[in-house]
Amino acid sequence: MKPIRTFNVSPSLPPKLEPLKKLAYNIHWDWNVETKDLFRRLDNQLWESCRHNPVALLGNISQSRLAEVAEDEGFIAQMERAEEQLDLYLQERNWFRKNRQQALGEECYAYFCAEYGLTDCLPLYSGGLGVLAGDHLKSASDLGLPLIAVGLLYQEGYFSQYLNADGWQQEAYPISDFSNMPLHLERKSDGSELRVEVDYPGRTVIARVWRIDVGGVRLYLLDTNIEGNSEYDHNITDRLYGGDLDMRIHQEMMLGIGGFRALKALGYTPTVFHLNEGHSAFLVLERMRRLIEDDGLSFEEAKQMVQASQMFTTHTPVSAGFDMFNPDQTMYYVGHYADIFGLSREEFLAMGRENTGDLSSPFSMAALALRTSSFLNGVSKLHGEVSRDMFKGMWKGLPVSEVPITSITNGTHARSVVAKSTQQLYDRYLGPNWSDKGPDDPLWEKVNAIPDDELWRNHERARADMVVMVRDWLGKKLRQRGASQAELDKATEVLDPNVLTIGFARRFATYKRATLFLRDIDRIKKIIMGNPDRRLQFVIAGKAHPKDMPGKELIRQLIHIAREEGIEEYLVFVPDYDTHVARAMVSGCDIWLNTPRRPREASGTSGMKAAMNGLPNLSVLDGWWDEADYTATGWAIGQGEIYEDQHYQDEVEANALYDLLEQEILPLFYDRDANGVPRGWVQKMKNAIRLNIPQFNTARMLRDYSVYGYFPSSDRYFAMTENNYANTKAVAQWKKQVFERWYDIRIESIDVSEETDIVVNETIEVKAVLDLAGLKPDDVSVELYLGKLNSNGEIVNGTPIPMEHTGETTSAGVTYKGSLVYRASGLQGLSLRVLPKNQYMAHPHELGLILWADDK
Repeated sequence: MKPIRTFNVSPSLPPKLEPLKKLAYNIHWDWNVETKDLFRRLDNQLWESCRHNPVALLGNISQSRLAEVAEDEGFIAQMERAEEQLDLYLQERNWFRKNRQQALGEECYAYFCAEYGLTDCLPLYSGGLGVLAGDHLKSASDLGLPLIAVGLLYQEGYFSQYLNADGWQQEAYPISDFSNMPLHLERKSDGSELRVEVDYPGRTVIARVWRIDVGGVRLYLLDTNIEGNSEYDHNITDRLYGGDLDMRIHQEMMLGIGGFRALKALGYTPTVFHLNEGHSAFLVLERMRRLIEDDGLSFEEAKQMVQASQMFTTHTPVSAGFDMFNPDQTMYYVGHYADIFGLSREEFLAMGRENTGDLSSPFSMAALALRTSSFLNGVSKLHGEVSRDMFKGMWKGLPVSEVPITSITNGTHARSVVAKSTQQLYDRYLGPNWSDKGPDDPLWEKVNAIPDDELWRNHERARADMVVMVRDWLGKKLRQRGASQAELDKATEVLDPNVLTIGFARRFATYKRATLFLRDIDRIKKIIMGNPDRRLQFVIAGKAHPKDMPGKELIRQLIHIAREEGIEEYLVFVPDYDTHVARAMVSGCDIWLNTPRRPREASGTSGMKAAMNGLPNLSVLDGWWDEADYTATGWAIGQGEIYEDQHYQDEVEANALYDLLEQEILPLFYDRDANGVPRGWVQKMKNAIRLNIPQFNTARMLRDYSVYGYFPSSDRYFAMTENNYANTKAVAQWKKQVFERWYDIRIESIDVSEETDIVVNETIEVKAVLDLAGLKPDDVSVELYLGKLNSNGEIVNGTPIPMEHTGETTSAGVTYKGSLVYRASGLQGLSLRVLPKNQYMAHPHELGLILWADDK
């Protein structure tokens, strides 16, 4: 039955409790234990049943309970403390103000991502990318950055996982009730909903805009599930990563194009656009359209303006992981931009092709983002290397090490993932600001002053809490699928709160090898149960993509092995993994396990979360773990080897894992003193806290993004927009001139002062004459390039040394001079190269042009 009218019913709070609404609608409560405890205190059972959602809690709690707490002086005092903490937090976020006093104007950094993992009552994420994005916003708020964010508001989110009786993953898609979530519907001054329109073939799709307050950061989310759109268009914001490629391109147009229009409608003028993965790259097209139509720029000028103020972060270590659309599909949906830009079909498609000469290749969102951004980064040092190698073809002739993709290693938001009791322990011994302190702060030396027995007892409580949570969670999920009483009874007995517990929780993709530890069943069973005084247990969680049948089979294998081998109490799979389960696991397990195929893990953040709670990591050297102190803070499985035979690799690394468990880990954990404290283990825990918290947190990460990305990109924005885009127009014209003349540049002569036999530290003078084909000496950078030779006779890891223009110009060309010294003996090489140079370029490789001297 259709209603004749609808009402949005808000909680009715006694006047004394009005601050609860303010606290509920800013998800600062997610990382503030005082506020979270306040809502739990209202009704603990209801708090748990509504997925820790304070808005839903206030909407469903009885009026009698509200009246009761309104007269409770203790509750009122706690509420006032929580409100005061929020107010002080919003006022005192001053890192940005202290470190950005030289800004050239009012700044705004716009962050675009397809998913956000903020808290478990907002199911807008599928895994690590989303959780990282959520933590990015939280730390941006902590530091006071002028950052806003854009995404999509999914009605059904990703999915809720449950297992059938055979252990096969099933998916359910609960409908989110936006009116009972910490969301604000954006409205215009007349009270009507703020809406944006995006053109699709043959129709216009409308989206309204919702807002989530993440501390001092605003996240805007587009929602197409509204009257006036077709049923198909409702589904654009239905499921995260749902549907086929047509639905994916619909979603990415709404995210990029619609997101940009939403910011314009809200009155924002971003000075930096940050694309977190390529899903939002269509915003490039809309940015350029607005610059052309509104500001009168040419296509080349608009592209220059976009590139100067745009950043792109890639999280994917394999090309197949990027979204790609076939050429006809791309032109059908966004080809009208080619007409606006004055480009032919192939010129337009070349913007999204890694190899512009391959007219059959698909349109890659990553390539579009790479070609139109000036700051490019991977998410760990190793991933930066992988990304440079993966995309080297876009910078032909450039040594792989100089491909302009840097790295900023991911982090995690400390206050969101460290258990309450552990936070209180850190507050007590390290002070209240430990979560923001960098690696060089002397505060971290105080970790060693934490009494061993206090740290250990705190961790034992966390492990016991996790065991209780897992038992309750399993019971709840089993009842939901109608399990037998026998299964329910078993769930109450899984895990032992006194046994060494290994945690593994992540997306169930085959390359992550969730079942590697089960490769030799007899051996792992012996390790688990062979010695009653030194037992071992595993807690496993994670989802497979709904279409990933091999990933689902891994989950089924785990369930069957546990049953068939009689180890169900020691090998427990926790279904429907979310941030709530994750936080219990990363604080309550003793070790965090990670076994991907190197180098397939771009970064990984779950191990960082565990380390922040004092857990040692046990991992293959991939992602972030490759750059951690893995000896002091855990154990490495192998030494970073990559084998062509994957079967052999699995065999070698499984055996290495078993050896570590038998020979090092179990003895260290169970070696206790007279007070029952494993002193050696506790030292590993302290090392994990002291070395990993300051290095692998999002406070450090956001400072890095600010110093290396946001600040210089914003400065370029101001430089390129002043005087009606004068510098933009000049640089665009300069680039056009460089492109036209580049391939006519000639290196006429190179004179080297010494012969082939020299000694270490001997100075060599080099003189070169170049025909610059009409370009000025200031338009290019001429460099000597020297380094050792590899077995193929090529310079590897070379060092560039700038040459100076002497001021001498003859009929032969322009003269440059330079000198060099070899600091090591052996067979060394020397070359000379020419690069474009302009003060407004973020790096010399923006144009993808380089000229090397011929070997003669």
